[in-house]
Amino acid sequence: MDLVRHPFHHQLLLFSLISLSYVSGTQFSLPRLGALRRTIRNKLDIESISSLSKDFKTFFYSQTLDHFNYKPESFTSFQQRYVINSKYWGGANTSSPILVYFGAEESLDYDLSGIGFLTDNAPRFKALLVYIEHRFYGKSIPCGSREAALRNASIRGYFTSAQAIADYAAVILHIKKTFFAKNSPVIVIGGSYGGMLAAWFRLKYPHVALGALASSAPILYFDELAPHVGYYAIVTKDFKETSESCYETIRKSWDEIDKVASKSNGLSILSMKFKTCEKLKRSFDLKDFLDSIYSEVAQYDHPPSYPLNIICRGIDGAPKGTDILGRIFAGVVAYMGNNSCYDMNEFNRPNDETYIGWRWQTCSEMVMPIGHENNDSMFPPSPFNLTKFIRKCKSLFGVRPRPHWVTTYYGGHDLKLILHRFASNIIFSNGLRDPYSSGYWRTYQIVLLRYIQ
Repeated sequence: MDLVRHPFHHQLLLFSLISLSYVSGTQFSLPRLGALRRTIRNKLDIESISSLSKDFKTFFYSQTLDHFNYKPESFTSFQQRYVINSKYWGGANTSSPILVYFGAEESLDYDLSGIGFLTDNAPRFKALLVYIEHRFYGKSIPCGSREAALRNASIRGYFTSAQAIADYAAVILHIKKTFFAKNSPVIVIGGSYGGMLAAWFRLKYPHVALGALASSAPILYFDELAPHVGYYAIVTKDFKETSESCYETIRKSWDEIDKVASKSNGLSILSMKFKTCEKLKRSFDLKDFLDSIYSEVAQYDHPPSYPLNIICRGIDGAPKGTDILGRIFAGVVAYMGNNSCYDMNEFNRPNDETYIGWRWQTCSEMVMPIGHENNDSMFPPSPFNLTKFIRKCKSLFGVRPRPHWVTTYYGGHDLKLILHRFASNIIFSNGLRDPYSSGYWRTYQIVLLRYIQ
């Protein structure tokens, strides 16, 4: 994702806007969204978060639970966290812009520590910086606790993207009133799922936001608009372009894992070989762990570390004579560090708020049909199966996913027509090495076409 540190390219784009006034089992885990890499997020400890500049001031807004109904329970409120940095603010009299960052499927703390784009650009534009936390994440939890909120089927029903962007509209209007900033243009910004929210916000609330920067926002990865295999096809392409031998080793490793696992003590051998923290109960858990690593390094392969290069250097640089699985493990160590053991649930922690919250979101409206392909893919075949996905979600939450709702509510089909008639000033920025670009590259082409015509 490209909101972390790529200031110059976005400065030019932003200036143009302002001047215009998991389901596991036999199916592999769905790749997560989020502007920050999970391993980076986990390294942002509480101490580094609490030592944020005093320029960041935290506030809480008494937010309405249900924006779209008038039942008595709809008027229940919860405290929604938002953070303001007014260090560079030019003041309402100057009509300086307000840059609003949309929190997504994690605590706002991580974004405050890890996203540099807003603070990089604020001095130039004399901007007021606002960061708003997504409902049901971080400290913005209805019903007091996340566990209670998600256990309650009625309260859980208010955990939707439409409610979230309505929250953002309410907070933005509150801030504009508080700062007497009626004439200050608002630019909303988000990465990944947050980028989707930013684009959708500009479509639904054009009277609130002058423009949007939707960074790496796969708004077309719904309802058969993007190929199911698009994500993993790009992961494969990234590895193949980085190192043909690394790609070949990974491609051959899945059969090797199955071959070892088929032995009488095969799972014990694999557990020792990969130093798993707990003995493997099935080989799938190891394969899902590796699948998640390869997805993550491709999706978040930004400078200066270039994690994809790191893992391939580990695989290719293993001592001569090292077998296939030994080389794969060398790649794990290169990327994850030389640990005493490796947790196969590293990417699927049941107590992780992103895992819990995003599981509900994908089982309700955010149905992204991502699967493995055949052909020259470096991954074993594992096509997305909507029937199984629906069955699993019903067993978890008692509701059927609505795979067509996103395109019904926000649009998607005939996107060129939608953007031409109803949208302007939306920047869809991305890198083509990002696997999710298969869900937004066509959007970028459509937007570009519109301005060329």
